[in-house]
Amino acid sequence: MRDKSENQINPFSGQDPDRAEIWDMLVDRDITAFLAADWGLVSNDFEEDAFFGVDGGKVANPDEWQLGFPDLATYKNEWLRQAEEFSKTDFAEDARAAIFNATRLTDIEINGSRAIARKKFDGRIKKADGSEDRLLWQTLYYCVKKSGRWKICSFTGYLPNPLGAAN
Repeated sequence: MRDKSENQINPFSGQDPDRAEIWDMLVDRDITAFLAADWGLVSNDFEEDAFFGVDGGKVANPDEWQLGFPDLATYKNEWLRQAEEFSKTDFAEDARAAIFNATRLTDIEINGSRAIARKKFDGRIKKADGSEDRLLWQTLYYCVKKSGRWKICSFTGYLPNPLGAAN
């Protein structure tokens, strides 16, 4: 087993069980599942009946954001499409480490059984052909704690990072 870099270590572990659980769900498990293109690893992380997702299209004007994912099935299909496309790419570096290095989730607001988690991406992954994938967006995840477990009930994603920037 390889050592984890600083960005792969849950900053809430041992200090705040709720935030640690949300971080594990939205960072560690999400990255692991995405790289494996394995929806089964994250399928239980969603409150399916309540779920929907807003696609910000990386534009700052909320008038242009779309209800891109009206249900979990629509999001799952897009997530799998992106994961499978990503898996076909030849990278010149460890893609897992690069994604972790680009990912920040340090701001999680919890109020009772609801939470907002602010996940931000800012980094690059070098491809074998000399080009790179630019990771630069942010997502607000809306979570609910049910039966003692945090789940994603919605998100507003693919937002510019920082929000006032146009990509």
